[in-house]
Amino acid sequence: MEHRHQAVDGLFNLFTKANHDLAVLHIKLEKEFQQTYPDNANPMKLVARIKKIQADVSSLKEQCRELLEAKQGLIDKARMVLVGNRSMLQKLQASTRIPVTDDSSDSAYSNFSQIIEEWTVQVRSKTEDEKLESGTEDINHLLFSAIVPEN
Repeated sequence: MEHRHQAVDGLFNLFTKANHDLAVLHIKLEKEFQQTYPDNANPMKLVARIKKIQADVSSLKEQCRELLEAKQGLIDKARMVLVGNRSMLQKLQASTRIPVTDDSSDSAYSNFSQIIEEWTVQVRSKTEDEKLESGTEDINHLLFSAIVPEN
């Protein structure tokens, strides 16, 4: 048997008793909460769930922001490439004396332009609402409302 100093033994016994008392208190509180708050309405568990949900919401919000940035990047790139290709096609048509397709007779281009315009209006209105709420301009929101100039 290992010999310890009497003061260390006393301290060790004190901590052991305190640990036991805290465990008993925890069990009593759990039982009391279960009796007082049935159907999993334990305030301690609810607070823990709320904290986890808040963390999850924060994470989801950041993921949504990243997704919207990627979507805006894709839209900007598609618009730039498609409008550029359309412009080159019209130049080729003009140089070969083929009748140039104008915007009003090209339903695919009109649909594309309408979708882009609807997205831009939606993002601008959301961005302006959030600017009013926060009072600041966020660079990510400016990204959403970026418009690629037409050729």
